[in-house]
Amino acid sequence: MRDEVLSPAAAEAEGRHIAGLLAFVERDAHVSQRALASELGVALGLVNTYIKRCVKKGLIKVQQVPSRRYAYYLTPSGFAEKSRLTAEYLSWSLSFFRQARSQCSALFEEARKRRFGTLALYGGSDLTEIAILCAAEHGIAIVVIVDGSMRKPSLFNIPVVVSLEAAPVRPDGAIVTGIHEAQRWCDLAVADLGASRVLAPAMLSVRTTEARA
Repeated sequence: MRDEVLSPAAAEAEGRHIAGLLAFVERDAHVSQRALASELGVALGLVNTYIKRCVKKGLIKVQQVPSRRYAYYLTPSGFAEKSRLTAEYLSWSLSFFRQARSQCSALFEEARKRRFGTLALYGGSDLTEIAILCAAEHGIAIVVIVDGSMRKPSLFNIPVVVSLEAAPVRPDGAIVTGIHEAQRWCDLAVADLGASRVLAPAMLSVRTTEARA
């Protein structure tokens, strides 16, 4: 099975998450995967994927402990990788914010041209929060966030729902903001609203169904 080809934004987000995971493991070898998911703000399954990847790369060793639990230890390679990723995170965070803000602003201008007064955001990530902040500057209302894996009922007072059917109001259009599995979020938005009503930042490298046809 081939590894998933990540968009630049997803690759940066994954690097930040793995840097955080290695840092948490360094501080507490007995940290649970559930606690890691909560600290990193990602789904439990994604943490499991990251750990398996780190073990495969020789960054982490896993040891079973009593009560059917596991302890995680950084290898010398893991310490080196944590230091490298932590240093890179500082530049990633600034460049990611600038790029995301610029592209979101361009999308909201396009939304205004299409006369979309209300929008849904598909997928929860750092990009979602940046999009919400940009929306206010452009006079466009974000009315719902579609992402059943988010562990909160709302974000900045915007309701988070499992599917568009559960949204309090139906939006005029949508913006894809899920960094991981961005194409899946795009396809879901297109299925809900139609390709002509779905916009996505270039940094996610996704295509609508119309564009792929």
